[in-house]
Amino acid sequence: QVQLVESGGGLVQAGGSLTLSCAAAVGTLRGYAMGWFRQAPGREREFVATINLSGAALYVVEPLKGRFTISRDNVKDMAFLRIDNLKPEDTGIYYCARANGRQATSIRTDYDVWGRGTQVTGRG
Repeated sequence: QVQLVESGGGLVQAGGSLTLSCAAAVGTLRGYAMGWFRQAPGREREFVATINLSGAALYVVEPLKGRFTISRDNVKDMAFLRIDNLKPEDTGIYYCARANGRQATSIRTDYDVWGRGTQVTGRG
């Protein structure tokens, strides 16, 4: 069974940067689109960004464009989410997820493998 593991979360001062990583402890990311979601305290899990299997097609949700960057390294078999100019409202648990297909997608139900998440806390 595929298992995803996120890392790189932490406590960051407002305005700082952070890069989250996602790797497969069991299985592989290759051949599948990947996505990042986040869940703030008391809120629903929300889509953040997605990237297709090759990395050529990617999408970041509009309000986060310019600060969030999704990428992947198919040699290392990893996916990444970089957060620049971090804000306190970026606080939450960040999850990586593997889609059930090759195309980048923002639809939560298109993802069938999820990591346990990594905590990001922005301190203002």
